[in-house]
Amino acid sequence: MGRPAQIFAASGMLRLPPGSPPRRRSPLLDHAVSLTGVARARICYVPTAVGDDPAAIAAFHNAFSDTDHRISHLRLFPQPNHGGLREFLLSQDLIWVSGGSVVNLLAVWRAHRLDAILREAWEAGVVLGGGSAGSICWHVGGSTDSFSDDLDPVTDGLAFLPYSNGVHHDYPPQPRRERLHEYIGSGLLPAGYATEDGTGLHYVGTELAEAVTCAPSAHAYRVEADADGLVAETPLPARLIA
Repeated sequence: MGRPAQIFAASGMLRLPPGSPPRRRSPLLDHAVSLTGVARARICYVPTAVGDDPAAIAAFHNAFSDTDHRISHLRLFPQPNHGGLREFLLSQDLIWVSGGSVVNLLAVWRAHRLDAILREAWEAGVVLGGGSAGSICWHVGGSTDSFSDDLDPVTDGLAFLPYSNGVHHDYPPQPRRERLHEYIGSGLLPAGYATEDGTGLHYVGTELAEAVTCAPSAHAYRVEADADGLVAETPLPARLIA
């Protein structure tokens, strides 16, 4: 029996707590790998949101150098580095999408028709995941700093998940929580979920199965508006994974 459709949407740690030991990989990424149920997983890194930065690609490969997982990456600049994108992506166990510009990511993916291929991969049981832009993209939308640090709405996500998505919900330099409340309260975005740094959301199909965190004080939230547009957050239990 094949895997169910799964998405793991996370907020990575923008700032590690003082004194934190160096990490080869985020526990959130290791958790995403575990969802494949495969001992030697085929993992494809998709760094479109950072313009296929060679340093990001090298760092991802290096992060798994102590494992037996089979690591690849998908570059789209200046052209795809794999022929037969559909067959390549459908052969993976996990597709992990980097943070960066979700606006640029969505535009480039649609130009290459990856939106349809990724939906097919998800429905076939390939685990989809990512952090920040790699979290928002699977949802209807959220707030983005693709244009400026003041944040703007993005409303044309892939919408595999019929919710809004807030990432880095507790990040002090940007008004991410306030903007998400504004967009949901006005009806620009539907109700959804938000994650503080170090927290991820595991969806099976389109239903939230659980929230997990590698930061003991971090939370996930259900965010929704009432009939008058008043927005409320409901904290969700987040299982500690590291």
